Amino acid sequence: MRPIRLAYRDRDRLPVIECIREMARRHYDVDVVVVRIEPTDEYEAALFDDRCDLIVEHLEYLYARAAVHSETEATMFCAPVDRTGVELMALPAVKDASELRGKTVAVRSSGRPDSLYMRLKAAGLDPSDTVLVPDRDVGRWNQWKKVVSGECAAVFMSPLHMASAEAAGLRVLPLPDLPMIGNYGHACLTRFATENDALMEDYVRAVVHAICLIKYRPAEALEVVLAAPTTQEGDDAAELERRIGIIAQTLLTTPFPSDEAIANTHAVAIAEDPASAGVDPRTLWSARWVERLEGSGFIAGLVAELSADG
Repeated sequence: MRPIRLAYRDRDRLPVIECIREMARRHYDVDVVVVRIEPTDEYEAALFDDRCDLIVEHLEYLYARAAVHSETEATMFCAPVDRTGVELMALPAVKDASELRGKTVAVRSSGRPDSLYMRLKAAGLDPSDTVLVPDRDVGRWNQWKKVVSGECAAVFMSPLHMASAEAAGLRVLPLPDLPMIGNYGHACLTRFATENDALMEDYVRAVVHAICLIKYRPAEALEVVLAAPTTQEGDDAAELERRIGIIAQTLLTTPFPSDEAIANTHAVAIAEDPASAGVDPRTLWSARWVERLEGSGFIAGLVAELSADG
C-alpha cells in the first residue's frame, strides 16, 4: 500500500481519522499513518519539518505563514464541517439569547474564540461581554462551571462535551451559527500535492467514504473506531457511539467550503494574527480532488450505496 502520514493534535478528531484510515486501507490501497503531534507549536511546524504529509486540525495559522512566506507553499483541500459547531448554553431561567445583553458569556480560551465573538456580534450581542476561561482553571471543556457558580450567564460548549453541562441543568439556547471551516479541515504542502496527485485523489476518496460511513452506517463506523489502534483501554463504547452520532450531524458529503466559510475563517485568522490580512484566502484552497470525485459521480454513488437500507 502507498503510505501517507496524517498528523493531528486533539483526540476528539479520532473517530473521523480512524474511519479515514480504515476506508483508505480497505478500498483505496492507501496506508494512512496516523501521528499525534503535541504541543500546538510543534503541530503547526509539522508540515514544514517533514514530520507529516497532511494535517487535520485547525488551519488558521497557515494564512499568516502564507502572507510571510508564499501563498503557494501550502494547499488546503478538504473541509467536511462548515460551521463553528459549538452551542450556547445557559440555565433554564434564560429563555432567549437576547436576555444575555450586558451579561457575561464564558468562552473556552483554547480553539478559536474569535469565531464565537463573530457569532455573538451577528446575533446583536456584545462580544466584549465575554470571559476567556482556560481548561486549566476548570478542567477540559468544563467552562460550564462558571455558569453554575453564577460568575457567567451562559457558556459556549462543544456538543461532544456538553453532557456534564446538561447534567448540571444547563440547556441549549438557539443561536444562529456562521459558515466557518470547522473540525477536520485538511492541508498539505503544495509540492507534495503536485508530486502525489493520484495518491491525494485516493486519500480524498477515503475521506468521503469515511464521512458516508459515519453518516449512514454509524454502527459500522463504531466497529471501526473500537478496533482502532488509537482507541485506549477504558474508552467507553456507549460514549463513542454518542460521539459518532453527534459528529455525523456535522459532516458534509461534498467536503469543500463555501466562499462565505472561507471568508469568515480568514476573518478569524486575521483576528488571531493581523499578518493574515496579507493573503487572498482563496489562493490557499484547491477543490480539484473534490471536484473530480463530484464530477465523476463517485460521491453521489457512494451516498446512494451507503444510505440504502442494508
